[in-house]
Amino acid sequence: MELSREKYAADLSSIREAQVRINSFIHRTPVLTSESLNAISGRRLFFKCECFQKGGAFKFRGACNAVFSLGDDQAAKGVVTHSSGNHAAALSLAAKLRGIPAYIVVPKNAPKCKVENVIRYGGQVIWSEATMQSREITATKVLKETGAILVHPYNDERIISGQGTVALELLEQAPQLDAIIVPISGGGLISGVALAAKSINPSIRVFAAEPKGANDAAQSKAAGRIVTLPETNTIADGLRAFLGELTWPIVRDFVDDIITVDDMEIIEAMRLCYEVLKVAVEPSGCIGLAAVLSDSFRNNHAWKDHNQIGIILSGGNVDLGVVWDSLRK
Repeated sequence: MELSREKYAADLSSIREAQVRINSFIHRTPVLTSESLNAISGRRLFFKCECFQKGGAFKFRGACNAVFSLGDDQAAKGVVTHSSGNHAAALSLAAKLRGIPAYIVVPKNAPKCKVENVIRYGGQVIWSEATMQSREITATKVLKETGAILVHPYNDERIISGQGTVALELLEQAPQLDAIIVPISGGGLISGVALAAKSINPSIRVFAAEPKGANDAAQSKAAGRIVTLPETNTIADGLRAFLGELTWPIVRDFVDDIITVDDMEIIEAMRLCYEVLKVAVEPSGCIGLAAVLSDSFRNNHAWKDHNQIGIILSGGNVDLGVVWDSLRK
């Protein structure tokens, strides 16, 4: 099934083009399995470890595709984005590889470990207040001053296509999958994954995993329109954004269900990743495991026959201080 580029921001051909463009820069991340976690979940689970990607998260795929899609004249002035985390570091690294500047607007409440990654990769940090309005105003100011190209964290065709390469790899590594569970925030990752996966295998199910304290996507699906929240409250700092006008139509049409979990379920999934898989995964990254272990998923008869499930561990940039504090509560 070929999903039309005329109707959506990306399609299988744009995702395959992205794969060719970024292939020499990214890691082809491994898929891990665990008989212990299979027994706990009652299903066969296949963990796509984007926590081992360059920059520590899947975001490098989209950022790399965006940066290397630019013409030389465009690229020379650099790139700019606003991000509290993994996209900021990913864009910094992609820009460094191309030899161009990256101007990164970072809110003052961003996790320390993620800001350090931006600096490590050569990004120029410009601080903003924590509100989205402040982030966007500051980014606009930087755009005017530098002439750089804006690369949005998720509401960008190049980003969506780049993130979709996760699904191309996963379905080559585990073609037997009948479902994939993907973290959802702004929707760039799940949009790319859903478009790629359902083009390759129309019968595959794509589920989103979302924190209950930031459940705007679940509310959006229920309402049939984009819903934003006055505030979010979750340990999963990478899952606090809202859907965009490019990602929403894809989520609306191709995501089969959204599973919401609370923070304690996320923390337990982190523990299992660390103790059983021996992999350090950030809260946003392990929410897919939390979802498959949740009562709402286990008890949903509509999904009882889906037994070969891919779970995208989307990132491994853990702010350990926050995690330890959560475990002590």
